[in-house]
Amino acid sequence: MNKNIAEQTVLVTGSGRGLGSAVARAFAREGAKVIINYRNSRTSAEELSQELGPRAAAFQADVQDAASVAQMVMEAETAFGPITTVVHNALADYSFNGDARAKLDTLTSEEIISQHSTAVLGALNVIQATIPAMVKASFGRIITIGTNLVQNPVVPYHDYTSAKAALLALTRTSAAELGPKGITVNMVSGGLLRSTDASSATPSEVFEYIASVTPLRSVTTPEEAADAVLFFASPWARAVTGQNLIVDGGLVYG
Repeated sequence: MNKNIAEQTVLVTGSGRGLGSAVARAFAREGAKVIINYRNSRTSAEELSQELGPRAAAFQADVQDAASVAQMVMEAETAFGPITTVVHNALADYSFNGDARAKLDTLTSEEIISQHSTAVLGALNVIQATIPAMVKASFGRIITIGTNLVQNPVVPYHDYTSAKAALLALTRTSAAELGPKGITVNMVSGGLLRSTDASSATPSEVFEYIASVTPLRSVTTPEEAADAVLFFASPWARAVTGQNLIVDGGLVYG
């Protein structure tokens, strides 16, 4: 079975701001129903919901809390029907400024756990809450958000990068298990995006350097990354699963 994007009901975690809001806008533009999940960004999430219209709504849940996620999914499906598509974008609080990040000699277990809890356990909680409806429909699209730092760890974001590497592994093992049920699971991995709240602390010279060494001579925008997410949800990707698509203007190769 395949569904056009306009026939899908899409849950985007962490979509009150940043890349998540760009993904929500992209799906809404294509006619999908959009569930805007937020943890703390209530005002921006509700403003986005108003912007996107009656086929979108904001729902609060911390993806680290399985019970909260289950409640959100129940409320969202009551309002919009079964969720067909999940984009797991939620990010623990983070600032992409390499000079300010902890090196190995000062990195704490709490910093590691915080990133893994949101990226990996959050993904598990969301997948577990949404796959029953997908299995019943014999259709589902799950897209996780990764990073090109897994392939090219040029900045010591040990906590963030290790969490995304673990999320890539979960993406691929989930694809293997869920494929026979008609559910695809893929990852979109961006580089530094211009700009989000998380990348606002990045020095301008870093953006300039990345643009100068990237084949497209530009830094990827949230909107450009969001369009790649749409591909994995579209009928054109119906035979694609377990893949990691790097969307960074050609800076890093698979």
